[in-house]
Amino acid sequence: MHTLTPAQAADLRAAFTEHRYGVDAVVDRIGPVAHAALGRNSTVAGVRALGTDRDPLAVLTRLWLLQQTVPADALEAALPGLVDPLTAAGVLSRGDRTIRAEVDVRPYASDDGASGWVVSDLSPNLDTETRPMRPDFVLGVSSASTTLAQLTLRRPVGRALDLGTGCGVQSLHLARHADAVVATDLNPRALELARLTMIINGLEGDNGLDVDLRAGSLYEPVAGERFDLITTNPPYVLSPPRTDADRLAYREGTWTSDGLVERMVRDGPAHLSDGGTLQVLANWALVEGQDWTERIDGWLAESGCDAHVVQREVLDACAYVELWLADAGLAGSPDYRRRYAEWLDYFEALGIEAVGMGWLLLHKAGRDDPWRRVEEWPYGIEQPIAPALAAELTAVARVQTLTDEALLAHPWRLAADVVEETTGLPGAADPQHLVLRQQRGFRRAIEPGTAFAAVLGACDGDLALDRLISTVAGLLEVDADALTAELLPRVRVAVVDGFLS
Repeated sequence: MHTLTPAQAADLRAAFTEHRYGVDAVVDRIGPVAHAALGRNSTVAGVRALGTDRDPLAVLTRLWLLQQTVPADALEAALPGLVDPLTAAGVLSRGDRTIRAEVDVRPYASDDGASGWVVSDLSPNLDTETRPMRPDFVLGVSSASTTLAQLTLRRPVGRALDLGTGCGVQSLHLARHADAVVATDLNPRALELARLTMIINGLEGDNGLDVDLRAGSLYEPVAGERFDLITTNPPYVLSPPRTDADRLAYREGTWTSDGLVERMVRDGPAHLSDGGTLQVLANWALVEGQDWTERIDGWLAESGCDAHVVQREVLDACAYVELWLADAGLAGSPDYRRRYAEWLDYFEALGIEAVGMGWLLLHKAGRDDPWRRVEEWPYGIEQPIAPALAAELTAVARVQTLTDEALLAHPWRLAADVVEETTGLPGAADPQHLVLRQQRGFRRAIEPGTAFAAVLGACDGDLALDRLISTVAGLLEVDADALTAELLPRVRVAVVDGFLS
């Protein structure tokens, strides 16, 4: 593919801005119901909403989001002087007085303020069509890329690495809070489309792209380099061996089982600066006869990093195979049954009973005794979750350096988002169960019991913890030292989990 010049890209941005070709304007134009249907790959409602309108926003929406041909004169009026350069760049193609899109240029916006346009391959599955995807297909913004964006820490950093950049959407975020961004991909076509994404969004200075695009697998393109933040949504799908012609590069690698994710986690710390963070969205095998938490913990054992692994969902083998066969557009195809059986045979040979889906966070804190948590958390969480993860890292660093004496001397404060829930028999003097639940972040809940509930309820930032425990011990007529020994570990966990600050 050719590319656009900086001047042409600037003119395209100006036209998009003038015509309000952005997420909010598109939703307003076609309506939330049609927009939701489009998210399910259905265009009919959007087509009906636009009717025969020929204004620029309707034409751009019809061309890219609905993937329809548009009149050449209408598009030339919307993008004056740009249709020929976009055609030369492989973004558009001409027909007889009509123009159609060859790649997608889609508005993007997110909770952290990142916005612009993302270039990717066109969806092959609109309106239940099942067109085969090219092996080097470049996926656009997906639920996975959105999840990764929501969990990536957004504090200012020096150097950031977008490993497996795909269409480049993560780099749009990173460029907002990193002094330098390197983006890598094994797929040459991904780098071509990511380059267009960067250029169209103005991430091109006098000396070239603000985002350094490099070709290569895993950490090979950044050998010997270190970063303050590494974020990645790698090709983690656990699929049977495929030839290059059959393998979809955006989701499948050449590794057996979850070997790619394991390698990424084991090798990642060597590429982190002191205080740096690696965040991975991934799948991992749940193997017969193995505790998954122990297996993943084994990947982390020699990292020297604090770590938090969250398993958000588990799919049994059949559900997993069905998910990814449908993703590849193979549902209803003549090859479906054969591919399904082949995949199950592969899992059976490896002892894979199910697949876990979630994320891993590694933080190079430089402690001799790193903190690690490997947990299953399928419950609803606040999005974006990144602020809660950042607060957790700060709390871990604080708790790890506090002696018991310092912990007891501090006047802790119960978080403002914590509410008390009680259940019991009607008319009973006391509840049978008491739960303290967060309304933000992970929305964790704890059953504190009488003593801990009384201590937490009194944490208003005025009195030191040791005085509160002593007071509660007196009220309950229990030994203060014994109660202190019982509650201190729970207080440390409550600080890490954000119940206390």
